[in-house]
Amino acid sequence: MSHLIAAFTEGIVAFTATNIDDIIILLLFFSQINGNFRRRHIFIGQYLGFAAIVIASLPGYFGGLVVQREWIGLLGLLPIAIGFKQLVDRKPETTEVQTVSSDFKQSSHRNPIVAFIGSILHPQTYKVAAVTVANGGDNISIYIPLFAGHTFASLGVILIVFFFMLGVLCAVAYLLSRQAAIAYALSRYGKLVVPFVLIGLGLFIMYERGTFSLLPWVKG
Repeated sequence: MSHLIAAFTEGIVAFTATNIDDIIILLLFFSQINGNFRRRHIFIGQYLGFAAIVIASLPGYFGGLVVQREWIGLLGLLPIAIGFKQLVDRKPETTEVQTVSSDFKQSSHRNPIVAFIGSILHPQTYKVAAVTVANGGDNISIYIPLFAGHTFASLGVILIVFFFMLGVLCAVAYLLSRQAAIAYALSRYGKLVVPFVLIGLGLFIMYERGTFSLLPWVKG
């Protein structure tokens, strides 16, 4: 049970640290909503893109099945390094988002099932998914060590947390799209704590997997 609680905590911390900046992209997407570009395109596109990132990170879990758990914890050095890099190399970030064109006509189906399937197949959805993958490519370097060393059950807890929080993030971004002042404050000051969260996450990964026991003075 303690492993599941630890996985739950890691999932929340990792998702928050790696996706807080995505709220800017979501705000820009929601600001472009019109008759041809709907909210469901953004939600479904986000889930498709994020699922691709998760799938690309799964080798960390499978590698953890054959490598000693303590050595797997050394992968926690990745988020620590990324966190320190962000602290040292602070630059004004510019958010680049592909402009979502409205050249595609949206067919209006009253049947919700048909509308949902149409949204999955709609080019606008894949535009959102492509931007999600491009913007979240760096997340893979965080998720690989996060997944490594977990059991199937604890990995399931992390993924449930991830996909639940993704829905919450989309909903919050939609609400904030109507409150520009709040969105600006969140995007500006939220990023200041991300490096420290990443460093803490890396240390927690190493601690939870017993990596510190590899140190000679700890063994002695």
